[in-house]
Amino acid sequence: MAALRGVDLALRPGEITALMGRNGAGKSTLLGSLVGLHRPGSGTVRVGGLEPHRTAPKQLVRRIGLVPQDPRDLLFGESVGAECAAADQDAEAAAGSCRALVARLLPGIDDELHPRDLSEGQRLTLALAVVLTARPPVILLDEPTRGLDYAAKGRLVEVVRELAADGHAVLLATHDVELAAELAHRTVVLAEGEIVADGPTPEVVVASPTFAPQVAKVLAVPGFLTVRQVTEALAASS
Repeated sequence: MAALRGVDLALRPGEITALMGRNGAGKSTLLGSLVGLHRPGSGTVRVGGLEPHRTAPKQLVRRIGLVPQDPRDLLFGESVGAECAAADQDAEAAAGSCRALVARLLPGIDDELHPRDLSEGQRLTLALAVVLTARPPVILLDEPTRGLDYAAKGRLVEVVRELAADGHAVLLATHDVELAAELAHRTVVLAEGEIVADGPTPEVVVASPTFAPQVAKVLAVPGFLTVRQVTEALAASS
């Protein structure tokens, strides 16, 4: 049985797209297909003119990067410092590039710590720094807030916004409806391997109680999806 059927999806520079759907809808399969983990049975997958499943990883990493749900799939070094050094080398980035990202996302993390001694959220953030070191034009995040505390989630939101402002296309697969409401310009909903909704986030997320954020459910006022939007509106009216 095909995991994805008739999916037509184009990611645009500077746009943050939330990919939503129930477990088993095909979100992770779609992300994996974009980085060459799955060969399409029909149709085409292209990233910067390349077919991911036919492209060498060293070449592909400069076009697209995936932060998977399980960061251990990316982390093989004996320490945080070793992971960062390897990321700089693989991306042909200036020495210290990855470490600077880690310092911003995970303040106070010792270089000598082994990745297995980090919390789940810390490992996920380290994997994000490794991927971002190559500055790929397309960035995929699979459940990026899983295991993150409130402060770490706030830093992640800032980084993703900056990536989009710099022209990166960002696709994040998430069950976090509040994150989608806060970040995504566009939301795509998958169900049983097919796209059933694709449009501006304010329109898509309020169309279904499953994906509507709490603010939209409580207020039921068009245009208000997040606490930040409500706070800004109240400040402007006072």
